Amino acid sequence: MLMEALLIALWAGIIGIDLYVGLTHIHRPVVSGLVVGLILGDVTTGLIVGGTLELIWMGMVPLAGAQPPNVVIGGVIGTAFGIISGQDPNVAVGVAIPFAVAVQALITLFFTAFSPVMHKADEFALNANYRGIEYINYLGIAILFVFNALIAFLPIYFGANQAAAIVESVPEWIIDGLGVAGGILPAIGFAMLLKIMLKKEYIMFMIVGFVLAAYLELPILAIALIGLAIALYDFYKSKQDPPAREEEITDGI
Repeated sequence: MLMEALLIALWAGIIGIDLYVGLTHIHRPVVSGLVVGLILGDVTTGLIVGGTLELIWMGMVPLAGAQPPNVVIGGVIGTAFGIISGQDPNVAVGVAIPFAVAVQALITLFFTAFSPVMHKADEFALNANYRGIEYINYLGIAILFVFNALIAFLPIYFGANQAAAIVESVPEWIIDGLGVAGGILPAIGFAMLLKIMLKKEYIMFMIVGFVLAAYLELPILAIALIGLAIALYDFYKSKQDPPAREEEITDGI
């Protein structure tokens, strides 16, 4: 288990950097779940747990000082727990969120402690010392890597053998409660996303999607393809409309 824990820690360190300075989005739970599943030898569970966690974090957007639970550790620990313990993915989600909340609090504390270093960066900027600014950035990246790797390694390595035993000893009503909470969280994530995206002009599409899913019982992929077709039609229609309006104005003149 040592090698698996080290590989997961390495992955957590890399995606911990990607969360703040990367543009690849490999830190997303759906990707992280796949990689952790590959490392632990259960890709199917990794994808299921990662996809479930993705539904939660899809609507969690950092706004200024308000930061959502840490998506990196939540994705890694949640997926690893789901595979190691053999529990339902919803239970893994219920375990992932407390880890994610606690780690985000620690990261906020680290950022606060690191803030005085920015004054040193201001001095380097005044003196045109770009090397010094580079070193400060590299220091921040190194701290992020070590922190995420350590947080991912410790519970997986030291708790891996005990995870299944602990779960078996926990009362069934607690496991059921975690499962219910895990099942509700994706809905909350989508609700937060709708709060940001939903406009009165788009309500008709939400109603159509609801009818397709609830009454016609179409699979998600089919509904997504219908949505893609509507989006493509709207996109190309909007590109054709401006010239048409210009012609109408010209004809009127």
